[in-house]
This record gives sequence, C-alpha cells and structure tokens, in this order.
Amino acid sequence: MLNVAIVGPGRWGLRLVDAVCAPASAKLRFTHAVARTPDAVRTHCSARGLSLTGDLAQVLADPGVDAVVLATPHSQHAEQVAAAAKAGKHVFVEKPFTLDAASARAAARACRDAGVVLALGHNRRFLPAFAEMQGSVAGGSLGEILHLEGNFSGNFGLGYQPGGWRAAQAESPAGGMTAMGIHIIDAFIGLAGPIAAIRCESQRKALELELDDTTSAFVRFANGATGCISTLTATGRIFRLQVFGTRGWLHLLEHRVLEVCDIEGKVRRIEYPQVDIERAELEAFADAVAGAAIYPVPVEDAIHGVAVMEAAIRSAGNDGERVAVDSRIV
Repeated sequence: MLNVAIVGPGRWGLRLVDAVCAPASAKLRFTHAVARTPDAVRTHCSARGLSLTGDLAQVLADPGVDAVVLATPHSQHAEQVAAAAKAGKHVFVEKPFTLDAASARAAARACRDAGVVLALGHNRRFLPAFAEMQGSVAGGSLGEILHLEGNFSGNFGLGYQPGGWRAAQAESPAGGMTAMGIHIIDAFIGLAGPIAAIRCESQRKALELELDDTTSAFVRFANGATGCISTLTATGRIFRLQVFGTRGWLHLLEHRVLEVCDIEGKVRRIEYPQVDIERAELEAFADAVAGAAIYPVPVEDAIHGVAVMEAAIRSAGNDGERVAVDSRIV
C-alpha cells in the first residue's frame, strides 16, 4: 500500500483524494495534506482523515509518506518535484508538468537521478476510447495520418474571481492552454508523435479578468501531418478529438463516444462505459512505484508537451508567428 500526501488540497486536489476512497483502493491511500492556508481546507481534510499541515518540508521528511501528488499552481511544480525527489519521494504531478521545457527537463532529471517514479496527470490517456484510437493509428487501420483536430473548452473563466491563481496571466498564459489545451497537445503527441512547430493566437473578447478566453493553434508534426487546437474559457464545455487518415477518420466526443468512419464515408458509433480516469491514473502510478508496470504516459512525452505549450505561448505573444518546438528531452 502506497501512502501518499496531497499537496494542494483544493477542488481538484480533493477530487484526486476522493477518486481512490470510494471504494477504497487496494494500491494507494492519501494520509497527509499540505495546504498554503490550512484553515481554509481543515474541515474537508478532516472529513477525509488527512493529517494537515502548511509545511511541505515536514511531509517530505516523514518516513511514513511514500509519495506526493502535486495539485499546486503550475509555476511551483518544478521546485516541488525536485524537492520531493531529493527526499526520496515518488511524484505524481498534475498537468501542465511545468511552464517551460528547461524546468521540465531539470525536474525529470532530478527524479531519474534519485531513482523515484515521476508520473504526469494526463488523465485522458486512460480513456478506453483513446486507447482504441491509439491502437487504430499504431496498427495502420487509418492509413497514413494526415491531420488532427482537438477542442477542449469550458465556462470556468466566467466563474473565476480576481486574485485566484488559475486566472492569473503568469499561471495561465494563452488562456485555456495550460488548463485544457495541454490535454489536446498530449493527445496529439500520443497519437501522431512529436510536434515540430506551432502558430498560436490568443485573445480576450468576453472576460474581464486578465485570462484570455479564445485561443487557437495550428501545428505541424515532425512526420509532416498537421493539426488544429482550440481552447476557450468562456463557453459551454466540450472535449473532442479527431484524427484523419487515408483510410478514414476517428472522432472522440467527450469521454465515451467514438465515431469511426471508413474511406467510403460509412460511420459507426461506439459508446464506452463510464471510467474513473483519476482513479485509473493514480493506481497506475502506484503500480509503477511497485514495479508492476510502466506508467502509461512517458516522461519524454510530458516534457515534449511542455515544449509545445511553451512554443504556443511564445507564438501567441508574437501575433501568431511560427515557432519551432524545442525537441530536446535531456
């Protein structure tokens, strides 16, 4: 049984805790919590039986804690990952891994040198429908991959309050790219491989916060395929992912519906059962720590995803100019 501390027990951090509580996982359990303002979450943590502190160093020094799960502001990830690795703790970190490729490489190197597992919270990789897409692409049933499209959007920008860290430009450059677009970037990498260059435009049309609400990007993969990414923070929720090949296309809508179209245009629709992807990713992390399996999201993919996101942010800041993606992993 892996004993884990949640660092950042806010809305999403507590969602991760709850994912392995009911029913209780046989692979890991949350025993500790670290919060910037413990009093604000004391009731929630007490209800979940978590030992609460505001001192991360205290938890990292605790021999009873085997691993940490980081659900903290993006800009804190690199330093926290390195500190956990130095303390010999395995690390699960929410996306985006970091906000720039250099710090992502350094954090990954710290974990590798310390011999601890590093896992990234790209939960959409754990969807059965996404696994089917990967298998179809890898198996060649779509033929040559020509183009991908993805849109992950939502209304959360309309509910953010001034002063919240997720609404700060420093934590969420290029609007929804760090919160939602990074999922599409990772899915693109998982389906079609490395991305060579990107053009991105991001603007604020509706929100009064400093957060952009409308962001889009055009990508070119190293293999010559192309792709389009859209992410909005002031509209109705949608998650869709489509991949086109010379033998047809696949379209994932939300998490459970996969449309499969052959070259003649005949479409069939597959509906998958509901899966708790947060529980799945955390238990996969525990399996990786136990040496029972390799975590399904390669660290190299996570580093590359940050490099793509960094290039998109730079492009958006320069009126959509084409920016080459830093392909270095180490």
